[in-house]
Parts: sequence; C-alpha cells; structure tokens
Amino acid sequence: MGQCGITSSKTVLVFLNLIFWAAAGILCYIGAYVFITYDDYDHFFEDVYTLIPAVIIIAVGTLLFIIGLIGCCATIRESSCGLTTFAVILLLVFVTEVVVVVLGYIYRARVEDEVNKSIETVYNEYNGSNTDAPSRAIDYVQRQLHCCGIHVYSDWRKTRWFKESRNNSVPLSCCKPNISNCTGTMSRPGDLYPEGCEALVVKKLKEIMMYVICAALTFAAIQMLGMLCACVVLCRRGHDPAYELLVTGATYA
Repeated sequence: MGQCGITSSKTVLVFLNLIFWAAAGILCYIGAYVFITYDDYDHFFEDVYTLIPAVIIIAVGTLLFIIGLIGCCATIRESSCGLTTFAVILLLVFVTEVVVVVLGYIYRARVEDEVNKSIETVYNEYNGSNTDAPSRAIDYVQRQLHCCGIHVYSDWRKTRWFKESRNNSVPLSCCKPNISNCTGTMSRPGDLYPEGCEALVVKKLKEIMMYVICAALTFAAIQMLGMLCACVVLCRRGHDPAYELLVTGATYA
C-alpha cells in the first residue's frame, strides 16, 4: 500500500515538473508582455515601481526551469536530499508568488491615480511629431484603443498643439478606420472616436495587472500540490522500511 502511494506521488511529481517547465515559459511570456505594454503606455505613468510584479514573475518563470530540472532528477533518482531541496525551493517560490499577488493588487488599485495625474500633462506635450515620444505614445493609444482626447474628443481644444495649429482639428489618430478622407476636423465629429482615452488606458492596464495576478495564483496552487507530493514521498520513504530495503536492493543490483 505504501509502495503504491509513493509510486502515485512520484508520478504526480513527474507530471508537475513537466507543468513547471510549461509554466516557466508562460510566466516569462506574461512578464515580457507586461514590459512591452508598459513601454507603450509608460508616458502615462510616473511610478516605475508598477513594473515590480512583472520583474518578479519573470524571475519566478526562470526559476521554474531550474525547479523542474531538480524535481525530475530528484524524483527519478529518489534522492531525499534532492526532494528536500525541491520542496524548499517550491516553498520559496510559493511565497514569492503570494508577494506578486499582493503587489499586483496594490498597483492595480494605483493605476487609475497614476494615469489621472499624468495624462493631461502628456496630452499637453503633444506636438504631432513622429520623432517625439509623447506624441507617438498618444497616437498609438488613440489608434489601439479607438479613443480620442482625455474624456472626449473636444478635450483637444485645451491642448497647446490645438491652439497653435488653429485648424479646428484633432490628430488623425482620432479618425475611425472605416472613414475615408478623414482630416480630423471637429466639424465632422462622426468621423472621430467618441470615447476618451483615460478610462480605456486605465481599463487596459488593470486587465494586464489582473493577468499577472491570475497567473501567479494559478501556479502558486500548482506549486503547493508539488510541495505536498514531495513531502508525501519523503515521509513515506522515511517511514517505510520495506520500501527503503527495496530501493537499497535495487541500488546495489
């Protein structure tokens, strides 16, 4: 019965190690996705610490590759030292992912305040040049999120670019893609995106942070199962003399 229980736990451990390798790739992808997205939206943030959860989750993903290797070797060789190391590292990673979840919730709550503080300044720095970073950021956001202005397209009237251009127009990035010959003129509001960008930027960034939180929670649960299986194998191996003799005999053979 003990042998059967150990074999089952070992099978689960091997399966979990394969999941860890897959999880490592997924976590690194999510972390990289957050970095890339942040690069597109970084002008709407003043607090670079928003990237901390992404940094941690990439580090965890990298560590999971190593954990998978240690776990497979320890499980196949039935090494008590290896399984103990495996369980301890999993515990540390589990704690780290709990930290990621907490930080994710904290920064998710701060996203709206960060965007509110900076978006007006960014719009006021717009000059319509492709070589200017704030201008590229605004054009990118308006095209990607199908929005125009901060709260509504008429917000452009308050910007320095609008006052200097004096053509009663908004940037072409405000134009709906299905409208041909759109010039951005405010005299034809039907050609422009009606929704402002602030709420959509906040929504997008909160969604991204939620991806990080969900990924951390999911893999934390998997790691808890891995720790449990490693502990089962270790405990039964240590308290089952018959199994110890079996392993010893197999080693000598």
